[in-house]
Amino acid sequence: MTQSDLIFHELSGSALEPWLDGLGQLRIAVFREYPYLYDGKLEGEREYLRTYVDSADSLVVLVTEHDQVVGATTCLPMRDEGPEFQEPFIKNGYDIGEVCYFGESILLPSFRGRGIGKDFFKRRETHAQRLGFRYTAFCAVDRESAHPLCPKEYRPLDEFWKSQGYVKHPELQATFVWKEIGEETESPKTLTFWLKAWIK
Repeated sequence: MTQSDLIFHELSGSALEPWLDGLGQLRIAVFREYPYLYDGKLEGEREYLRTYVDSADSLVVLVTEHDQVVGATTCLPMRDEGPEFQEPFIKNGYDIGEVCYFGESILLPSFRGRGIGKDFFKRRETHAQRLGFRYTAFCAVDRESAHPLCPKEYRPLDEFWKSQGYVKHPELQATFVWKEIGEETESPKTLTFWLKAWIK
């Protein structure tokens, strides 16, 4: 299989609507893996993804093979995100109007290691620069190094993110709530933001 077997779709706002279930199912599959261990449901995914449909300046890149969504990456202005995303930036003196938030960057396992992750960053950064943002940012869940569900083969993505020019900011932390595999109910999780500054 080559990269030419895949189709990349760049979508914004309402153009995402027909793809919501495919993207939601991909999110459920990938985020079930460590470190997120997310026990998701499609109804909740549809609700979450409405944020991208409702944002005129969002960008969602879908990767499909034979009409199946096998990869995706998302971004939108931080001003269009929820307060739990915005709070750490406001608290630390950032103008959220200058921040483009990068959401998920996800691929089914068989499509990893082919440079798509770097392509995802490039597409989102091009979008953010075209809109004039000063910062691009994403967040990742914090897990203790000895987590009992961490697979032996697991490798954190920190070095990859650093290679793309991002810096971890421990002062920029947010709390999100979701139901984890093995949990009876939802519980809070801490996520830390990574940031890249662009010259304006």
